[in-house]
Amino acid sequence: MKRNQKGAKRRRQVLRVWTREQARAALPYVSSIVGSLREHWLDAQSHRRALGRLSGQKGRPDRACLIAQDEEGRAVREADARFQQTLEELQALDIYCLDPSRGQALIPFVNGAQLAWFVYDYFDAEPLGFWRFHSDPFETRRPIAELREDPEGNTRVV
Repeated sequence: MKRNQKGAKRRRQVLRVWTREQARAALPYVSSIVGSLREHWLDAQSHRRALGRLSGQKGRPDRACLIAQDEEGRAVREADARFQQTLEELQALDIYCLDPSRGQALIPFVNGAQLAWFVYDYFDAEPLGFWRFHSDPFETRRPIAELREDPEGNTRVV
């Protein structure tokens, strides 16, 4: 029996891996994108809360309330669209958002033969201060001091 009966090919996604120096060089751009991503996410959440308050009012809504609900709904959709557009810009770099409210993102690199991630933190004095293996739980944060690059640009644990 054929695996792909309809002729559909499996898509292979190639993940761009970064070196530590490439990640450091890209920090100003990444900071800008993550900051915008966070602002758009917070804006959308704010409008969702306002819409929830308007929708949760007791009684039959009057004309002003219906107009306000419509405006908040539109604002939610616009903020979500801006968030999605900014998220796609980040993902085009093969950088992935971990937590938009905390300004955290993951930048892939190879440690030995394993996939690992630099943990970018928008609010940290050293934005690339930590890393984790792909197989580690999300909460795991290893100090960046454990890493070093060999002459070929490969990152390894000291």
